[in-house]
Amino acid sequence: MNQQPQPMDKRSLIGFVLIGIIITAWMMYSSISTRPTDKSKETKQKTESTSADKQNPNPQQSTTQTSTADVNALGKYFSPLAASNERFFTIETDNYIAKISSNGGTIASWKLKHYDKWDKTKVQLIKPYAREFGLEFSSVDGKKIDAKKLQFELVPAVKTAKNNYTRVYGSSTFTLNARLTIAPGSEIVKTMTFRGDSYSFDADIALNNVEQYIVRNYDITWNKGLQYQEENSVDESNTATAMASLNGSIEELDAANYSDEHKTNFTGKIDYIAVRSKYFLAAFQPKTGSPDATIYMEGKLFGAPDKGKYEEYSLAYRVPVRPGKNASHFTVYCGPQEYDRLSDYNLESTINLGWRWLVAPIGEYFMLPIFKFIHTFIPNYGISIIIFSILMKLLLYPLSVQQVKSTQKMQLLAPELQKIRDKYPDDQMTQQQETMKLYSEYGINPAGGCLPLLLQMPILYALWSVLSSNIEIRGAEFFGWITNLSVPDVILHLPFHIPLFEIDKFSGLAIIMGATMFVQQKMTVTDPRQKAMIYMMPIMFTLMFSAFPAGLNLYYLVFNLLGIMQQLYVSKYAKNRLTLEDLKKMPKKESWLQKRMQMAQEIAAAQGRSLPGQPSPKQSNQKPKKK
Repeated sequence: MNQQPQPMDKRSLIGFVLIGIIITAWMMYSSISTRPTDKSKETKQKTESTSADKQNPNPQQSTTQTSTADVNALGKYFSPLAASNERFFTIETDNYIAKISSNGGTIASWKLKHYDKWDKTKVQLIKPYAREFGLEFSSVDGKKIDAKKLQFELVPAVKTAKNNYTRVYGSSTFTLNARLTIAPGSEIVKTMTFRGDSYSFDADIALNNVEQYIVRNYDITWNKGLQYQEENSVDESNTATAMASLNGSIEELDAANYSDEHKTNFTGKIDYIAVRSKYFLAAFQPKTGSPDATIYMEGKLFGAPDKGKYEEYSLAYRVPVRPGKNASHFTVYCGPQEYDRLSDYNLESTINLGWRWLVAPIGEYFMLPIFKFIHTFIPNYGISIIIFSILMKLLLYPLSVQQVKSTQKMQLLAPELQKIRDKYPDDQMTQQQETMKLYSEYGINPAGGCLPLLLQMPILYALWSVLSSNIEIRGAEFFGWITNLSVPDVILHLPFHIPLFEIDKFSGLAIIMGATMFVQQKMTVTDPRQKAMIYMMPIMFTLMFSAFPAGLNLYYLVFNLLGIMQQLYVSKYAKNRLTLEDLKKMPKKESWLQKRMQMAQEIAAAQGRSLPGQPSPKQSNQKPKKK
């Protein structure tokens, strides 16, 4: 007689549902996707830049003209000061090349010398035609004035620059003044001091005797966020945000969807206000902060071709205008999110290391220091990740060994469980009762393998955050086809997107990792009703991890290989291997879960009903009808 296939039991069904929920939640939270960024947008930006260069062969001067409408919008006091011919002053330091515009004394370009964009051009943090770190205010005749439309005079503090260019080395400094004279004795002066070996500059903003022209207050602004640098616009959008540190807490604004209005403002003691992309940061910090300063943050989400997306953030720091002389002092940082460098500015909290109160401390104070220590001796980041994986496996050994032992116990008990299923094939309630008795007899906690895994989750997520946000891994090669550990190591392209996962590429390391997961499942899953997990889990994780950075997949691959070795050793080569008799002789201690499950079954049986997912007692005792 052919045996009918066993139906999936309640625990298996719940397991599948929970796995689906966890994976879906993970995907929705991280939103990692290999969908390409808007390459047509990149091409358009290059075309516009090239066109602008052709029209203006002198890079120090622009032919930008202020329209008649713009002049009229400036009102009677500021119309005579409207920008006409935009000029630039270039400052080259050890780390960047910056261009300061005469339009408002703003930053027109900030190109990093030591970092490349995904297309191998140098990282340019300022968007085309954006003018950042500007001023906005209202005039006494009711006009809203954007100082980028006003012609400032760029004057070096020391006459050492030639052709509107200077080079600053090491610890030496250079000061540039951007001055707007409204009337004799009334002026706006932005004084910017650049240092050769830094990514920051000091900015002093003075408004002298302007109360008869400007009312109430003025805003120091950053209006267009940061230009994206990575190929995957969705991935970069997931980490892009506007943020501020005030009153001892961190506030973030995330333009998460298209329909909502993303605006907010805060009042308090401001430590910094910043805008962040995946690996780069622009922030300004008041040196003499007011206890009741006000800041404004706004975000917008834009769609892009090929299912891409783009987020843009604006910041404003409000300063009151008082009679006489007004002065504000800031440090402006514009550069990479390197942990040690940002720590010097107290900006390390801007790095995305996961949930701030649980995961981030593990990554910041434990994993990141260990990883950096390993890299001081091992220059190849791929090998450093392998050594880091081995070390983490050793540190997590007490948790993983409990998981392995729990799996081993369940494997020993598998034949006895099968006997119960064979003895009561049509009585699910009795099956559950006899199974719980068997667990109690042999002292097995059915959730014993899950608890160690749950305890490891914050650690694993902290590691994911460290590896995916570490700029030092960005562009790092390993070997063979793995040329960049910060992006997926794609070896196969599909002509379509896989539903739900929304991927059209396969990672080589993810495929190998999926194979190791398949081996692990074959070694641990003994219940014939759970055989689907042997195939489903590796497939789902292969699809999901194909969108993850190669460095992260390398870590999980090594971690899985070490897990397989541990399982083999415990089950086949360890001395005094556990037997069913040994298991029966061990001291018995019922777990909290066992007690609760047994109590629930006893109450249900006494009331003549069944637990959710089980047939009723009447249905259990009914014999199947003959056909």
